[in-house]
Formats: sequence, structure tokens, C-alpha cells
Amino acid sequence: MTDQAAALPPFGTLDEANPTPLYLQLQHFIEEAVRNGSLKMDAALPGERDLAKQLGISRVTVRKAIMGLVKKGVLIQRWGSGTFVAQQMRLEQPLSRLSSFTDDMSARGMQSSAVLLSRSVGVASTDELMALGLSPGETVSRVNRLRMADGTPLAIEHAVVPTRYLPDPSLVKQSLYAVLHEGGYMPVRALQRLHAVLLSDEQAQLLKVPPLTPALYIERRSFTTAGEAVEFTSSYYRGDAYDFVAELTIGQPQTDTP
Repeated sequence: MTDQAAALPPFGTLDEANPTPLYLQLQHFIEEAVRNGSLKMDAALPGERDLAKQLGISRVTVRKAIMGLVKKGVLIQRWGSGTFVAQQMRLEQPLSRLSSFTDDMSARGMQSSAVLLSRSVGVASTDELMALGLSPGETVSRVNRLRMADGTPLAIEHAVVPTRYLPDPSLVKQSLYAVLHEGGYMPVRALQRLHAVLLSDEQAQLLKVPPLTPALYIERRSFTTAGEAVEFTSSYYRGDAYDFVAELTIGQPQTDTP
């Protein structure tokens, strides 16, 4: 992240005689500066007061332009830090393919990494018992991580695995699926449920976005070839970085058999 705000590159002056509102002109100039590289990703913009003085316009006009670009995903506001050029990362994730985060990023030529937030072994909770089809008193391994690609945080992931499949959560260094594969418990199918949420202050801080930023919450239950539930993972994915894609086909109309 840039500690010092970058000055806006020279792009001419805003034209009050132009029928296009000044805030839209400013948005256009900033977007063009981002596209041509004059404003780099993660660069900090000057404050509203400084921008207004530099451009000879009101702070209200500057604020309206900035808020519009934040909504479009061109800029991002970080709590207590200021306004920055957003990471222009947009990933398409098929919902029909079961794969690990590590394999997904590797297929895109990106370097995946993980920050360990917590790990533990304990008796499964009621929700974990139901999700994994366990009996009361059975134990699970829990691994909570921040998943990153090329240094950019993309998801918060909380994985729960029965200890009979993962006796020691410290075995998970990078890819959980790699560890399960080595143990002979590789998932072959999964059920996923997703819905939109707003990130809490803590979650937003981890993902480097403002509080209450929209995100996608996904729960996944994965199964082995024997049909045993081997993984229950809940994740929060950055809404500004992911597009989840599903292929749909229309069902064939049924015909009466003569």
C-alpha cells in the first residue's frame, strides 16, 4: 500500500461550459488515468480538500465523483486510511467444478498463499455434526485461513474436517485438498450453498476493504467416493474480485409414451 498520496496526473482542466457534469468529467479523467497506468493499482488519492483545491472545484463535486467510482469498483475506500485505486482483479469461478483454491490460482498463473488465522482440534459442534453426518462426541480439526493470490487477500476460509481424515490440522500448510489426497480421502463431489452478506469490521480489515462491503458467503460439503462427508468449509469471498459462473441447460420436454 502506498503511504503517501499520489498527485493526479495532468489531464487538462475540467470544463464548466461542457454539458457533462463536472463530477462525471472527473470520473472520466480518473478512469482514464487508471487505464493508461498513470495511476497505479493501490495508489492513494489526495484527500477531498486537496483535490478540490488542485482542480478548482467544490469538495461536494469531488466527493460525488469518488463515491461513483467506488460503486463502480475503480476506487476503494479503506477505513481510516483514505481512497485508493482498487486492485483490478476479477476472477471467474465455475460453480460446476470442484477444485482447491491453490489449484484455481495456479491454473490462472497466480501465486497462492495463506495466512493462518487459527487451528484447533475439538468436539464437533451441533452444526458441524449435522453438516458432516457425525455422531455426538466425535472430534474435528478446524483450520481458519486468509486465502491470497499474488499477495491480494481474496477470501476468509474456515474448514472443518473429521479427525479420522485429518488428525492434525498443522499438516495443512497450503492446500487442504493436497493433504486429503495424500491420505486417500480426496473429495470427488460437493454441495454448495451461497448467498450475499456484508462483511463485519474484522472481516473487512482482513480482506482490506471497507466495513459492510458486499461479499459472497459460501458453505461447501465435500464427499469421498464412498459418499462420506470429508469437509465442511464456510468462506467469505470478496464481491469485488469474484464472478461465480454456472452453466445452465434447459430440460427436454417430456412426451407421452404412445
